[in-house]
Amino acid sequence: MLNQVKTAVFVSGGGTNLQAIIDASARGELPSVKLSLVLSSKAGAYALERAKAAGIETAVVERKALSQEEFESRVEQILAEEKIELIVLAGFMSILSPAFTKKYENRIINVHPSLIPSFCGKGFYGLKVHEAALAYGVKVTGATVHFVNEIPDGGKIIMQKAVEVEEGDTPEILQKRVMERAEWKILPAATQKVAADILKERLS
Repeated sequence: MLNQVKTAVFVSGGGTNLQAIIDASARGELPSVKLSLVLSSKAGAYALERAKAAGIETAVVERKALSQEEFESRVEQILAEEKIELIVLAGFMSILSPAFTKKYENRIINVHPSLIPSFCGKGFYGLKVHEAALAYGVKVTGATVHFVNEIPDGGKIIMQKAVEVEEGDTPEILQKRVMERAEWKILPAATQKVAADILKERLS
């Protein structure tokens, strides 16, 4: 345990990015990461089934039933109980408050489906990102893993991977390609990198 960082993955939906992390861990690619918890903001999220199948502890804090303060207070309580040191947002659809992100400064990472600073910030999520990229006519898009701060998609970039836009792409086709070729590769890799950096800090 001393040479691993207890990590929580926050989810809201199907959990394909979570699965990419689980698979990378199973392949031995995340030696510094202990997948300790999957926390969902929705009770029926399929990501919870993925976590259970992998033997990872799960928790549900329903965002829609609580105020921002109540929601984050409950989440913080669970993180403290589990002694979580790193949070990975993987399709987590709730915005975290500046107070929360400050408390876990450089300890929360997120994957965004574009090459930041393009097509990011408030209102850019899911298919909307790919719709915007196609409407603008970019030839290259991709994904970015970044630290989370009080500005949506505004934290320091950790890793990026480019993906070509192809003739005839729809937002759905592009979304799938960006997931498979970029998100599912750099999110596990960045999780390992940040965990390894946390371990270095611990030893220094």
